[in-house]
Amino acid sequence: MRIDTPSRIHIALIDLNGSYGRVDGGIGLTIEKPGYSMTLAESDRNSIEFAEKNLPQAVVDEYTLKINRAADRVRAELGIEDPFAFTVNKTYPSHSGLGSGTQIALATAKLMTEHAGIHLPSVDLAKIVGRAGTSGIGAHGFDLGGFIVDGGHSKKQKKDFMPSSASEPIPPVLIGRYDFPEEWGIALVRPKIGTYFCGREEINIFQTCCPLPKDEVKLLSHIIFMNLVPFLIEHDLEGFSACINRIQEIAFNKCEFQLQPPEVTQTMNLMKEAGIPGVGLSSLGPTLFGVYDVHDTTAVKEMHDILGDSADILLTKGQNHGAVLYP
Repeated sequence: MRIDTPSRIHIALIDLNGSYGRVDGGIGLTIEKPGYSMTLAESDRNSIEFAEKNLPQAVVDEYTLKINRAADRVRAELGIEDPFAFTVNKTYPSHSGLGSGTQIALATAKLMTEHAGIHLPSVDLAKIVGRAGTSGIGAHGFDLGGFIVDGGHSKKQKKDFMPSSASEPIPPVLIGRYDFPEEWGIALVRPKIGTYFCGREEINIFQTCCPLPKDEVKLLSHIIFMNLVPFLIEHDLEGFSACINRIQEIAFNKCEFQLQPPEVTQTMNLMKEAGIPGVGLSSLGPTLFGVYDVHDTTAVKEMHDILGDSADILLTKGQNHGAVLYP
C-alpha cells in the first residue's frame, strides 16, 4: 500500500493576540510539488528504508525518527501490533516552511490504519500523532487539498502562544475550503542563505513575538476575509497578489521576515522586480512562494535570470485534492 501526499504553503497565522477569546487561525494551500511518498508492506519486523539514494544522513535520521514516533503513537492509541516495513519513496526538506513533519506523521498513520481496516479522517489522525496544535492547514489539506482557512483555537483549549510541535494536538476548526485556480502557478524559491527553525527555536519565536498588537490582528483579519478570500473565489490574481504582499508587512509575517537574514527579503524583492505579482514567506521560511499567471512565461523567465544561482526554484501548482492512497 502506497500513499502520496502534497506539501503545503502556510500563508499566515491570523490571531496571535488572543484578546477576543481565540488564538491561531490560519490560511494556506496544498501544492502538487514537492510531495512525500511512502509505502507500507507486511513484514516479520519493523523497518524503514529509503528509495532515494545518497540522502544526507541527517535527513534519514530525521525522517526515521518522525515515522517511528508516529507509528508508536498509532500502536499505543489503536492497538495495532503488526510489524511493518516502510519504504520512503520521496522526501522533501524539513523545517523549510512546507509542512513535511505533518505529512510524514499523517502518511504513516494513514497507511497503518487503512491496512488495519480502520478508516479515520485526517483530523482524527492528527490528534493521534500529535500534529495540528497550532495550524490546521496541513491536517485539513491532507484529506481535502485546496485553499484552507481554519479558525484556530478557543483560549479554553489553548492558553499560550506556541508552535504546533509544542502544543496539544487539537486540530483547529475548518472555516472554509476553496479550489485554487488552475490558471495560477506557484513558484517556490528557497534562497541559498536562509535560516531554518525547529524545536526550542520555534518556541522562543512565539514567546518573544507574541502577543501581537491588536490593531495589526484586526487589519490582517479584514484583509483575509474581506479581500484575499473573495479575490481568490473571483480568480482575481491582481487583487489576491496585492493581499499577499500586504500580509508580509504586518502581524506575525512581519516577525518572520525579521528573523530571516536580509537575503530572504532581497530575494522577495527581486521576485517582484521580475514581475511575480504576489510574493510571501511560507510559515517561518526560508522558502518563499510567488503566485503568477501560468500563461505569462515572461515573469518566470525573468525571475530565473535575476536570481541566477542565489536560490533554488521549483515551479508547481495548487493541488485541489488531498493525499492519494494506492492499494
